[in-house]
Amino acid sequence: MNLTGGIVLYAVLWFLTLFIVILVGQQSQQDAGEVVPGTPAGAPADLRLKRKLIWTTAISAVIWAAIAFVILGGFITRGDIANLDRMFR
Repeated sequence: MNLTGGIVLYAVLWFLTLFIVILVGQQSQQDAGEVVPGTPAGAPADLRLKRKLIWTTAISAVIWAAIAFVILGGFITRGDIANLDRMFR
């Protein structure tokens, strides 16, 4: 894995993690009992975006480190992936 591949992998993991973390602990305005006029009742009441961005960065860094360890450690090579279908035949 080169530098560009590592950055792209981290960016993809970060956004995938964000889409999961942003839903954790979410409470709608209807559940909170305070619907702001002009917004749908299902809109978030308190998003706490800064906290979720920090959690997203930490979680995606751990996942990226594990994947980078496997790739750079040589546990899985391109040849292994190319021959992956032979394992199931």
